[in-house]
Amino acid sequence: MSGGGSTALANGLARLARYSIVLGVAGAAAQSSLYVVNGGQRAVIFNRLLGIEEKVRGEGMHLCIPWVQRPIIFDIRTRPHAINSVTGTNDLQMVNLTLRVLSKPDKEKLPTIYSRLGLDWDERVLPSIANEVLKAIVAQYNAEQLLTQREAVSRQIRETLTARAKQFNIELDDVSMTHLTFGREYASAIEAKQVTQQEAERSKYIVQVAEQEKIAAVVRAEGESTAAQLISDAMSKSGDGLLQLRRIEAAKEISATLSRSRNIVYLPKGSNVLLNMG
Repeated sequence: MSGGGSTALANGLARLARYSIVLGVAGAAAQSSLYVVNGGQRAVIFNRLLGIEEKVRGEGMHLCIPWVQRPIIFDIRTRPHAINSVTGTNDLQMVNLTLRVLSKPDKEKLPTIYSRLGLDWDERVLPSIANEVLKAIVAQYNAEQLLTQREAVSRQIRETLTARAKQFNIELDDVSMTHLTFGREYASAIEAKQVTQQEAERSKYIVQVAEQEKIAAVVRAEGESTAAQLISDAMSKSGDGLLQLRRIEAAKEISATLSRSRNIVYLPKGSNVLLNMG
């Protein structure tokens, strides 16, 4: 009785082990035949028999044939990139530029992107084409134009780089020039130029002041000449007019001097010293 029970138990355990193995294999097969595409992702299928399939799988759970098909997950969200480039201007000045680029792959062209570039498509393409575009555009301007026409230069870089990236099925949401510096030699030249301009403006101001003083001197001389002529005319008519004028001027000068003096001045009674001078 005990021997039969032991045999039955052993048989039951053996069957359970076989079922467990079958269930394990079935579970592994089911797991390998399912894959999930999360938000902001797309999947491309590599078929061992046919190669890259053209259909792009969207978000959600999908089936695939184990071993035959392998899902490749792409992140299609916009990515930021900072690209530095040192290039020369039209007047042979070295300039250091930094671009901020927001890029993402074309969702409909993911099979082509994977076949040509792989999953690191942005690192393979963007630095090289950005440097190519920057060198070509910056060479069209001189250093001063890069500063005074920065918005136009940035717009030309954005349009050209967007068209160039489109050839690789890459979409650019934004391209902006965030940093622009020149070499030390050019910075020194700019400073010297500013000093020269300031000196020129100062010299121009001095010349203008001298011209105004010259005009004032001419006007003053003309006024004195006119006054002398009027006095001469008056003298010829009144005879002692000039003497009376000089007396009045002397009296005014003496009275002004006495008024500013701190000493007390006494004049003889009945004297008319101010008007009897000369």
